[in-house]
Amino acid sequence: MRRYLPVARQHFLAALAGTSVVVKSLSAAVLLLYLLSFGLDTAYGLGVTPGYLLPPNFWVWTLLTQGLVEERAWGLAASLATLGVAGRLLEPLWGALELLVFFAVVNISVGLLGALAYFLTYVASFHLAYLFAVRIHGGLGFLGGVLVALKQTMGDSTVLKVPQVRMKAVPMLLLILLALLRLATLVESNVLASYGFGLLSSWVYLRFYQRHSRGRGDMSDHFAFATFFPEILQPVVGLVANLVHGILVKVKVCRKTVKRYDVGAPSSITISLPGTDPQDAERRRQLALKALNERLKRVEDQSAWPSMEDDEEETVAAAKADSPLLPDPGAAGKSTGQESSLITFQDAPSQL
Repeated sequence: MRRYLPVARQHFLAALAGTSVVVKSLSAAVLLLYLLSFGLDTAYGLGVTPGYLLPPNFWVWTLLTQGLVEERAWGLAASLATLGVAGRLLEPLWGALELLVFFAVVNISVGLLGALAYFLTYVASFHLAYLFAVRIHGGLGFLGGVLVALKQTMGDSTVLKVPQVRMKAVPMLLLILLALLRLATLVESNVLASYGFGLLSSWVYLRFYQRHSRGRGDMSDHFAFATFFPEILQPVVGLVANLVHGILVKVKVCRKTVKRYDVGAPSSITISLPGTDPQDAERRRQLALKALNERLKRVEDQSAWPSMEDDEEETVAAAKADSPLLPDPGAAGKSTGQESSLITFQDAPSQL
């Protein structure tokens, strides 16, 4: 184990080398709070405790700091790796400021939704432990958000070849794994809650609210809520999701999907509808080009190179074809009764 630590440290420093000051600062804060956790109860003062977030305490600052608090080595490694991946894959697409906004939105949402869930559990059970013994903290919420963002940007990329696992299936597979670990009492409930609410809040933000050059959100079909589930369940999940979306539109929590027309194209009118987002079309075009290139490469590899004898035969045949079709003078004197190898036609009579 110790011999792998220098290699992991080298890879981590190389990953941070190309990131902005935002990712480096967040990583330094996570590492610093982890070191402080050996002498202080950082989860108590900086993590979300549902009973202290509610009135009359209002520990609202914990909503901002809970995503930076780690008390275990595996949690520290997961948080630093998540920040490194976000800095290398998402920051070039979004920018440092948008990545910081995404980090804040996901962690605040995880704290609020987690506190609300534990409060409702307390109402149903009247156990004070759900209000004052639970600590919501760690980077699993942001990990869920990063996985959702990667599903949006590179969902068809292959993560594992055997068995074949694509990026779009990773968020739900990890959720199922954490749920099984929770059923086996190997992880605490706040771990599953943080990751699950991270998935939900990040999808809502990226689907409806994130600002970009084309407007707000991403209404393409490949990023619908039902696509997080297996294909056999997608029709049912899609029906329920559309019903919930309709209710949220009526209470003005989410915006209604509208058609957008772009008449700026000089040749024709371009209509942009839900499910035909330009980014989705470009993504599909890149996948088609990649598949075509791979197919052409396989065809080229299977084709055999022609031999030298074939080249000589083709050269002789080409030379005979290019020569004028004239009788050989030497052959004409040998025999006058020999038939010519050329087919001649008599002049047809002229039509009246």
